[in-house]
Amino acid sequence: MNPTALSTGLRHPTAVIHPRAELHETVEVGAYAVIGEHVRIGARTVVGPHVLIEGWTEIGSDNEFFHGASIGSAPQDLKYRGEPSRVVIGNGNRIREFVTINRATVTADGDATVIGHNNLLMAYTHVGHNCVIEDQVIITNAVSLAGHIHIERQARIGGMVGLHQFVRVGQLAMVGAMARIDRDVPPFTLVEGHPGRVRGFNWVGLNRAGISGEGNGETLRLLKQAYRILYRSSRPLEHSLKELQALGSNPRIEHLYQFLFDSLTVTGRRGPTPAGRKRSSED
Repeated sequence: MNPTALSTGLRHPTAVIHPRAELHETVEVGAYAVIGEHVRIGARTVVGPHVLIEGWTEIGSDNEFFHGASIGSAPQDLKYRGEPSRVVIGNGNRIREFVTINRATVTADGDATVIGHNNLLMAYTHVGHNCVIEDQVIITNAVSLAGHIHIERQARIGGMVGLHQFVRVGQLAMVGAMARIDRDVPPFTLVEGHPGRVRGFNWVGLNRAGISGEGNGETLRLLKQAYRILYRSSRPLEHSLKELQALGSNPRIEHLYQFLFDSLTVTGRRGPTPAGRKRSSED
């Protein structure tokens, strides 16, 4: 990182950049953007017009912040007392119009709201304090994430979804538009409804991610078997997990098992989303 310096053609003259902010010389800053004292921004990142970046915010390279985004503001949490908590954003993210990302409330579990790499947060998305969004996640317009939510890689969240605090959304899960999510969304599942219910596995997403080709189709076969064990049985989920564990050492099955086991047993977790009506014959 280099100290902030206005580079001809890269920084609009109306932008307000604190002299102690650290911006790589290739960072572009649009009209009327405001960048605070403790902000660090990596190479080739574009900060659009009227964007606010404040607080202790660390941003990697090749990101793009569109008009009106607000990054690093104080958390909407009455427990917050002005501590120097952080927002940490990786590389290659697209943060669309009027997205808000709040910095963390300092807790024993950490002091940062974290956005990973190559994510797309569409317009009016709100990311609350202490959230973690991993990599290659797509969050559609007007989604609201309460505090302490964790979204695993390659998940997809439909428009106008509301997610309860402390919820976890698993890898390659798909949440349908306007759902109410108040429990953990297991990996690879399709969840929709009010309240959200598991309607099947996210077969379209799994195929697009190349899962159908893993192990000459063995992974997909095991996931279909796992779905039958978990969601087509009348037994309690705790009992089904034992049968799931017996499927073998496939990494996808192991991840699904560990997610569900933790959701049921770890203090503070919300518990897994239950099954609902089948969505199609493919389920």
